[in-house]
Amino acid sequence: QVQLVESGGGLVQPGGSLRLSCAASGSFSNFNSMVLGWYRQAPGKEREFVARIISGTNTVYADSVKGRFAISRDNVGKSLYLQMNSLKPDDTAVYYCYADGVFGTTSRRFWGQGTQVTVSS
Repeated sequence: QVQLVESGGGLVQPGGSLRLSCAASGSFSNFNSMVLGWYRQAPGKEREFVARIISGTNTVYADSVKGRFAISRDNVGKSLYLQMNSLKPDDTAVYYCYADGVFGTTSRRFWGQGTQVTVSS
């Protein structure tokens, strides 16, 4: 099992920055091979993909955040990060981290509980 806990959300003005963190814990030994990422869900909307990372240079971003957000991971500390710059009101949402891993012969996805990001003046 993998437990994920997000932190770093809050209220920020348009144009500001926030750094989200996601700490992983549990009974696993394959963190380095897990695909990690972020989704977000705004009020009244479906959850949407934000970014994912396999390794330091193997990253994918949604077009809406490309050039403004940066995803990174710390395999030693078993953590995931999302640096968010030039924030816009449209970035307001609950942000969820996830981890995809193979356990035995089964692929599983684990989710965090979410952290609120509000961009408003």
